[in-house]
Amino acid sequence: MGKRSFFIGLIGFCLFSCSSKYSTFSSQYNFKSESGKPGFQDLDYWAAHPWKWDPSDSIPAPLRTELQDSLVDVFFLHPTTFTAKKDKHISNALIDDESLNAKTDYTTILFQASVFNQHCRIFAPRYRQAHINNFYSTDKEKAAAAFEIAYEDVKNSFAYYMKTWNKGRPIIIAGHSQGAFLAERLLKEFFEGKELIKQLVAAYIIGWPVPKNYFTSLKMCDDASQTGCLISWRTYRTGFIPSYLKNKNPDNLFGQTNTYVTNPLNWKTTEENVAKKFNKGSVLTKFNKLYKQVSNAKIENGLLYVNKPKFPWSFLYFTKNYHIADINLFYINIRENVEQRINAFLMN
Repeated sequence: MGKRSFFIGLIGFCLFSCSSKYSTFSSQYNFKSESGKPGFQDLDYWAAHPWKWDPSDSIPAPLRTELQDSLVDVFFLHPTTFTAKKDKHISNALIDDESLNAKTDYTTILFQASVFNQHCRIFAPRYRQAHINNFYSTDKEKAAAAFEIAYEDVKNSFAYYMKTWNKGRPIIIAGHSQGAFLAERLLKEFFEGKELIKQLVAAYIIGWPVPKNYFTSLKMCDDASQTGCLISWRTYRTGFIPSYLKNKNPDNLFGQTNTYVTNPLNWKTTEENVAKKFNKGSVLTKFNKLYKQVSNAKIENGLLYVNKPKFPWSFLYFTKNYHIADINLFYINIRENVEQRINAFLMN
């Protein structure tokens, strides 16, 4: 791959937006749903599942000497990969779309869900995700209906997982972007104020805001080892103000500013700047390459800000919205934190 192509692709510019490059994998996804809905008794309807090999099982080459176990389950909800402009009139993805399923598995499942695989069995359901256009649509009823379909699948998959595979095991709930949006609702329905809260190691709600008035008893984590709590951040370059904050539109799904935020370099919710020397490693578009000390991190205005990331040829990288790299930028810190929280949970 040429240098210019590498720069354009860096930190997953095409990670969730370009599907054509995954067409070579699509022959693996020739299952068809007669009802149009996922049947979670069939492993084809799980993007990641411990009973089969999938990209979440992949380990970056420098980490392959780690000791592996499966003490905890992670229920991971992937972000929006249904992004093609030609499909913006379609509310929800088809559950058996071969190209889209390949794109999902070889982007978010590989680059994001894999962060949990040192100590967790990974369960990541396929769901009829809402098209990305629904987040910006002025037709609020249509958008709400699309997200309701997506959540129906998430809810059914979680209920099936609990009935069939959980058997009292500790759980991590994790999601990014649309997946985090749906994970909040899942936590509200199944965990907050429920007996199941006793099994919750933590919830990583990444790339989506946690409004301060959304949960009543579920709290943010205050440090690196607290359990039964929430972790959340959205990443931007220092000084950048997203349009939804400029417009202050209360109807915009992204527009919550009264939100909780976690700094993934010290796992606190305080606003000190944490230097990049504490960033232990990022995984960018080359899955088997780790880049150390890529960025600092600081909480401000309900967001996580980082200085322009430093990696080879990064002076040609101009993006200021790092949403797509919310996990990738802090890959090793997250991986280690998962271990910390699991150990703390099992010691209680």
